[in-house]
Amino acid sequence: MRFNKKMTSDGSVFKPQSKKLLHQVSEVMRYYHYSKRSEESYVRWIKQFVLFNNKRHPSEMGQQEIERFLSHLAVNKKVAVATQSQALNAIVFLYKKVLNLPVADDLSPVRSKKPVRLPVVLTTDEMSLLLGSMNGVNQLMARLMYGGGLRLMELVRLRVKDIDFSNGYIVVRDGKGGGDRTTLLGKSIIDDLKTHLLKVRQFYDQDVLEGNANVYMPNALAKKYPKAPRSWDWQYAFPSGQLSKDPRGGAIRRHHVNESNLQKAIRVAKNKTGISKPVTPHTLRHSFATHLLEAGTNIRVVQKLLGHKDVKTTEIYTHVLQQNLDKVISPLERLGELGND
Repeated sequence: MRFNKKMTSDGSVFKPQSKKLLHQVSEVMRYYHYSKRSEESYVRWIKQFVLFNNKRHPSEMGQQEIERFLSHLAVNKKVAVATQSQALNAIVFLYKKVLNLPVADDLSPVRSKKPVRLPVVLTTDEMSLLLGSMNGVNQLMARLMYGGGLRLMELVRLRVKDIDFSNGYIVVRDGKGGGDRTTLLGKSIIDDLKTHLLKVRQFYDQDVLEGNANVYMPNALAKKYPKAPRSWDWQYAFPSGQLSKDPRGGAIRRHHVNESNLQKAIRVAKNKTGISKPVTPHTLRHSFATHLLEAGTNIRVVQKLLGHKDVKTTEIYTHVLQQNLDKVISPLERLGELGND
């Protein structure tokens, strides 16, 4: 199998070292600074694509095999539109970035038509009940998530430097889709969050004394700013209680807290309260958006806070708004009395 040649920033040639296809995919994704989760997802889809086609090498396949696999996902697996798109993106990456082969521009697989389900939203009373049934760091994280409409991974990856107490906002870096955005930091959480960060600072100071102050840096920033991984500003706001070894490079670091902790805490709180709806961390984001719209916030503002590229994505929350019809006045009543000539 020939190696794929990639030009690096200094003009040299980048060559994946492994002869195994999936390992090459990982190497190229790391070269382009894809996240670990994206890498795992792409590798999984490419593996499924190869297995579906009887383990034939992708270089021996083309448009027909790609369309057949994607159609299989839609027709037989009944995956969602976004899931099918993710599989397509992984395959396109394989051909263009790893194999250096063209991909047909007119791919036309059977498209997924799995209906979009309305998001589960808690009422404000249910939200108060849920948060009141939590405690400690998990409650703080849940309040922060609901208060700013954060996604779960955006929350656990939050850095100290991206919390602006003075102006009352949070900067979400490299959110879904790769962009940055600004969202809300509620006044009621500021004191508790500052207290939490004082405790986190104690962990950090101890790491500094022991020579273990180190945090993962996105993309190539670790090379550009070699001192940043050891600086306070770049530390995670919700760090793990244990140091760990980075599986992608072997460095010893203090990573962010495992997201499963909050998932479990919310599940336990939901069961305590007896809320009958299915509740996950993402329910807090859905509720944030819906409650803002109920309060009269312009949908374009909500779109920006959520980080949606298209307002149509935000519009789904208009379908789950609480309809207080007893408070709605018919436009006819606003006309006043009409003459009966």
